[in-house]
Amino acid sequence: MNNIHAVIITIGDELLIGQTIDTNSAWIAQQLNAQGIDVVRRVAVGDTKHAITTALDEEWQKASLIILTGGLGPTSDDITKPLLCDYFGGKLVVNEDVLTHLKEIFSRRNRPMLERNLKQAEVPDNCSVLFNKMGTAPGMWFEKNGKVIISLPGVPFEMKHIMEEVALPRIKGHFSTRNAIVHKTIFTAGEGESYLAEKIADIEIALPANIKLAYLPDSGFVKLRLTGHGPDANRLEVEVIAEQQKLIERLSSIIIATEDLPLEKILGDLAKQMQVTFGLAESCTGGYIGHFITQVPGGSAYFKGSIVSYDNEVKQNVLGVSKDTIEQKGAVSEETVIEMATGALRLLNVDYALSVSGVLGPDGGTDRVKVGTVWMAVADKNRVITKVHNFFYDRERNKEMAAKMAMLLLWKFMTGKA
Repeated sequence: MNNIHAVIITIGDELLIGQTIDTNSAWIAQQLNAQGIDVVRRVAVGDTKHAITTALDEEWQKASLIILTGGLGPTSDDITKPLLCDYFGGKLVVNEDVLTHLKEIFSRRNRPMLERNLKQAEVPDNCSVLFNKMGTAPGMWFEKNGKVIISLPGVPFEMKHIMEEVALPRIKGHFSTRNAIVHKTIFTAGEGESYLAEKIADIEIALPANIKLAYLPDSGFVKLRLTGHGPDANRLEVEVIAEQQKLIERLSSIIIATEDLPLEKILGDLAKQMQVTFGLAESCTGGYIGHFITQVPGGSAYFKGSIVSYDNEVKQNVLGVSKDTIEQKGAVSEETVIEMATGALRLLNVDYALSVSGVLGPDGGTDRVKVGTVWMAVADKNRVITKVHNFFYDRERNKEMAAKMAMLLLWKFMTGKA
């Protein structure tokens, strides 16, 4: 089979009303894509038999593989298992392996098993059980007319465990695909999507028919993603890299990375490569930059810490910002962020210090400092640079922009590009 088309169906009213963000289908799509399987649709449906059955009926016509997540569990609204049992004309039977696993879980927790918990050991007799070592609800694998339907729990860490340990290896063995998919990314900063499109228009037009270019803008950055399809994975890799290199040569001055990595990981990798440390002095971002930095495992090798000086007294008493500076220039000023950065450099004993102070809104602005104004500075023992931004979004977006632009400024300072 050359082209395997997959559909992902996520089940839950909480997804439809926005109470829960669907990260499961995005993760599953990435895993399938890495195996050369095209995800043609991602569908979210409510917790009703009609909604789930209708989605299955519609997607059955389009897909070789359907993966469902959600609706598996001990509560009355978890209806996926009995529904699939009816859909494929089976009957529920107790799976002894799942029952033993359930008893072990409740024994370890020193909790009694209820009747509804015991029912989780029941599975359709016409499915293969995908064992769930991380939880109580097993996954299920159904086959009909050469097509496969997989049902997985909606709890993300349980779903990922079953996919990685059981489902993906079985998918790879079941579907013999000769279609390879290769992605290459270029991470740029400083220019908008329109500028990039104009700058590389001739390269994009000349791309081979099997290679496509996508523009992925986000929070002041644009990622360019090349995607190639072809029967020979090795040859395709060479072809896509050749096109990526053309873009790299054209856009070298604004490229941060040639891998699809978050900015905090890029910054951390650079610090480890340089064998340096850095710290933060945050005001308006309230520790948000530190949150990003500490999302990366192993960050203690280069990140010393953050002084969250939200109040002016903390700026003065901890960081050593002059009272005169704040009174005469203001807390949101170039002079203040310079003193914040030099104070953090000294207190944290780091090679580089980054500081941020601003007005994120929706109020707090003055005639001198408008809402959305954010000053930032980076210092080492030899010099200090500053940058001011004027953001115009809501508070949450302004905060994210401030954090990412601050990390970008630190990256530029460390690489000698600022």
